[in-house]
Amino acid sequence: MEFKDKQSIYLQIADYICEQILLAKWPPGERIPSVRDLASMMEVNPNTVMRTYEFLQTKEIIFNKRGIGYSASENATALILAYRKERFLENELPEFFKAMYLINISMEELQSRYQTFVAEVYPEHFN
Repeated sequence: MEFKDKQSIYLQIADYICEQILLAKWPPGERIPSVRDLASMMEVNPNTVMRTYEFLQTKEIIFNKRGIGYSASENATALILAYRKERFLENELPEFFKAMYLINISMEELQSRYQTFVAEVYPEHFN
């Protein structure tokens, strides 16, 4: 995984885990990779992954069952969507709107391009 300088590595790993859960690669209620396995996969220190898992536990997205390991919580999908939506609305959307305003992109153009993007990238979800 290529890490970006703009965000802490443990948060980037948390985003990766959340994405895997949202994509049903690690379904709610199912086990996720151990700290060591994920650290090896991501080529990071196990302490970094442990920090990620502790963070996700505080958000109740994952839980640890002693002797079994970490699993995605049953309501992980809803919790991830709420967390990511809040973060997007607070951090990224204001910058996006600023750029739209400065370079004069209309809502109509944005909507058209969004629909095209969804149709091309996620054709199975396009309505």
